[in-house]
Amino acid sequence: MHPDCVGAVELTGLGLAASVAMVAPYDFVLDRELWRWVPADTSVLLARTRHLTLTGGVAQAHAIADHTGLLELARSVSILHSPVVGYLCTSASFVDGPAGELKLRRLLRGAGFPAAVTTSGALVDALHALSVHRVAVATPYLGEVTRLLVDFLAAHGFRVTGSGQLEMGAEIWTTEAAALRALARRVVTPDTEALFLSCTNLPSYDQIEILEYELQIPVLSANQVTMWSCLRAAGRSAVGAGRLLREHP
Repeated sequence: MHPDCVGAVELTGLGLAASVAMVAPYDFVLDRELWRWVPADTSVLLARTRHLTLTGGVAQAHAIADHTGLLELARSVSILHSPVVGYLCTSASFVDGPAGELKLRRLLRGAGFPAAVTTSGALVDALHALSVHRVAVATPYLGEVTRLLVDFLAAHGFRVTGSGQLEMGAEIWTTEAAALRALARRVVTPDTEALFLSCTNLPSYDQIEILEYELQIPVLSANQVTMWSCLRAAGRSAVGAGRLLREHP
């Protein structure tokens, strides 16, 4: 082992308790945040979709959700025979509604994985785990995309008590923490039972506990629910912030 890696987990299988395979959009940049949810004895193998020139909006979400090549991408991260593959994109997994999300999971399982998770499907599972029926959503998206998220949640039987967006079409990872917290405060109403911070490219790890303390409700993020669901399928528990992880490890 390289001297700079003393104490690090060997990714060759020695000392590795589990692995998770992931497929992410071409523009996903929050690898460092993603790994913060992962226990030290677990590996994540990540592949990205083909590059697109579209910027924001429903058209981009549809393009990222395009099934062309997804099966091969999933196979490219199957080398460790992970028990689960995750699709790390919120908008691309809700843009075609519940039926589209289910179709996406079935496609990914076709690469030989026993289980498949999408960010939007993981959100539904997390809300059920917390016994939440009324949820507010804060997104960085354009309004047309946020409306599809609201429709997706409604189709699953949830009531969206408030929603708002930052109207960003690109470089979502540049969102400032203060802007995200201000949006969260605006969308939460007295009857909101939980808040969802949408988009896997939205930096949110360090905001969850701050907002949970301030708002006194569970706060879920896209990367949090995705890794929570994937790691559970792999027999592991996500590490990090939030009532979801404390109450349902």
